[in-house]
Amino acid sequence: MTNIYEAKQQIVEIGRRMWTKEWVAANDGNISCKISDDEFVCTPTGVSKGFLDVGDLIIVDREGRKRAGGPLKPSSEIKMHLFVYRERPDVQAVCHAHPPTATGFAVAGLSLDQCVLPEVVALIGQIPTVPYGLPSTDEIPQAIAPYVKTNNAVLLANHGALSWGDNLMQAYYRMETMEHFAKILLVAIQLGKVNVFSRDQVAALESLRDRFGLQGAFTGCNVNTPAIPVKTGAVLDVKHF
Repeated sequence: MTNIYEAKQQIVEIGRRMWTKEWVAANDGNISCKISDDEFVCTPTGVSKGFLDVGDLIIVDREGRKRAGGPLKPSSEIKMHLFVYRERPDVQAVCHAHPPTATGFAVAGLSLDQCVLPEVVALIGQIPTVPYGLPSTDEIPQAIAPYVKTNNAVLLANHGALSWGDNLMQAYYRMETMEHFAKILLVAIQLGKVNVFSRDQVAALESLRDRFGLQGAFTGCNVNTPAIPVKTGAVLDVKHF
């Protein structure tokens, strides 16, 4: 388990990074870390992630009940964090933010499952977009349920992104890699062509996981997914879900 003092310091730092990168606005986003089998430190509701102080952070139990912290309440979206911890005992940290480019893919209903970048193919695997769920309710845990045990990150339709990992920095770096991937893929789409790896190239990249000693849940990129179609002069398609 992560030391509580270290966890708090890292959460404050990650919150500052997310705010600086404009992945969150106002009081958006939330971060948590497992500090014991029944205790989790998390960000409070109603506080900008760019201006967090260690004294703002909250300790909750597995049911989301506050055990310690200042006068603030736990994040209203702690339910989805706790669901990840219940489904994945190996997970030690969860991050949620609204990185603009990745969230744009989520709004468009597009998953980041293309076999395009070596680092994403080998280190994260595919990043599916899950159905929309009402924030702060059980709808989001229900939406991510099919993916938590087999993936390392998801896009939340019309909402944002969620990533998890063995520690706080890994959960954060997965979010960072996701947004970087989305930016590059968007540029390729705008340029009019997306080249994807062959099945053999994907297999070679995934074999690097053993060499790097990478373990845990992993679902590779979708080699059967065709390149994202690129349209010119398309009219904006607005749909209601």
